Amino acid sequence: MSKAILALADGTTFEGTGFGAGGEATGEVVFNTSLTGYQEILTDPSYVGQMVCMTYPEQGNYGCTAADDESARVHPTAFIARHHAEVPSSFRAQEGLDAYLKRHRVVGLVGIDTRRLVRHLRTHGSQMGIVSSAGTAAQLVERARLLPGMEGQDLATRISTPTRYEWRETGADAWTDAQREDARAPRFHVVAYDWGLKRAMLRLLAEQGCRITVVPGGTTAGEALALKPDGVFLTNGPGDPAAVVGARETVAALLGKVPVFGICLGHQILALALGGRTYKLKFGHRGANQPVKDLASGKVDITVQNHGFAVDDQSLGARARVTHVNLNDGTVEGIEVLDAPAFSVQYHPEAAPGPHDARALFGRFVGMMEASAR
Repeated sequence: MSKAILALADGTTFEGTGFGAGGEATGEVVFNTSLTGYQEILTDPSYVGQMVCMTYPEQGNYGCTAADDESARVHPTAFIARHHAEVPSSFRAQEGLDAYLKRHRVVGLVGIDTRRLVRHLRTHGSQMGIVSSAGTAAQLVERARLLPGMEGQDLATRISTPTRYEWRETGADAWTDAQREDARAPRFHVVAYDWGLKRAMLRLLAEQGCRITVVPGGTTAGEALALKPDGVFLTNGPGDPAAVVGARETVAALLGKVPVFGICLGHQILALALGGRTYKLKFGHRGANQPVKDLASGKVDITVQNHGFAVDDQSLGARARVTHVNLNDGTVEGIEVLDAPAFSVQYHPEAAPGPHDARALFGRFVGMMEASAR
């Protein structure tokens, strides 16, 4: 393993050791506070264009297994940790983290002071950076300053499925692929817009009795409705929600036609479809320990989150109301449309990885489809 430098656009640098794939990587440097779930984080499409630093110091200790992949590939451009376990200890492990990153051609960086990095990002905000084993620190800083930021980038369209396909596999919590099976006798047909979806979402919908047709993010409302769905699901994804081409117009045309449920980027796009606005957070919410309060019941869920943008509650107008808020900073975590059967949440109720406090939301969506079918 060779020495490597992480250089931030504001001139701050960190020296560590490279692992995983060789070469260099660029992207927005962000941090995640989850204690486990590094493989699900690595395969979450919401991290396209980002370099992820884990706050928990030990990574890779239980290895990697195909059953835990949330998509077909690793999406962050780099993975940053204090230390990684060279030899994993788990009966499920098929390979170590180093080999996993090498196979997916993703750069890794270990041995830096991750606590210092995270405190710096919390104070100064997430920013663009570069990891490389070539060049001086000063040269890398200058290159980092030239990188385009996340605002205005339509990354969701770039990674959406190019073709429509059917999904019926269940087993969101299965330990092995062999434990997963097809959903039996689905009651409802759901069209899922793929802006960077995670497989656990689809598996949980299938377990609720849904047959799912996944469609490209650019699918028009007319094309989606022609599939005769009982409901439409708006998935998570990367980048700036306001930059996703055609998304807000499509969702606006779907409202009132069928029940709609949105998660993360899908939540932000629903707000935009209602005439709302989104804005970039200073350092975002990424982790498995975010407290969210349901304003109607007063119940607090511990949730999984991964987002750098949020909905401006003052922009929503009279068509929607805020249903959930983040107890750490008061940001919007859920909305409900008042003149159509539609709702969304900023967090991840499928929780892969993380707590399962909010999984009942999938049942709520099914209940809306049941009510609509009467």
